[in-house]
Amino acid sequence: MADSYDTMMSPQVEGLMDRIGSKFGLCTLAATRARQINAYFGQLGEGLGAMVPPQVTSVARKPLSIAFEEIAADKIVAVDAPPADEAEGDASA
Repeated sequence: MADSYDTMMSPQVEGLMDRIGSKFGLCTLAATRARQINAYFGQLGEGLGAMVPPQVTSVARKPLSIAFEEIAADKIVAVDAPPADEAEGDASA
């Protein structure tokens, strides 16, 4: 792994990579959760309550930063999708 160095990002990407395993998986998971957090803040005044609120107390106002903090706190965990051949087999049955 690359040497760690001071960055402006907290939590650091190196620590998040240890939890997820790939940059693509980290980006996908964080972006998906950030969209959910953004939708939650967007519907607050409407009283719908359909979205899951942020799972960590954060001073960050940006949904992506909150999503990274949730991943670092193990509140959000990546789940592997079933292989494509199993998914096709279920659809044809």
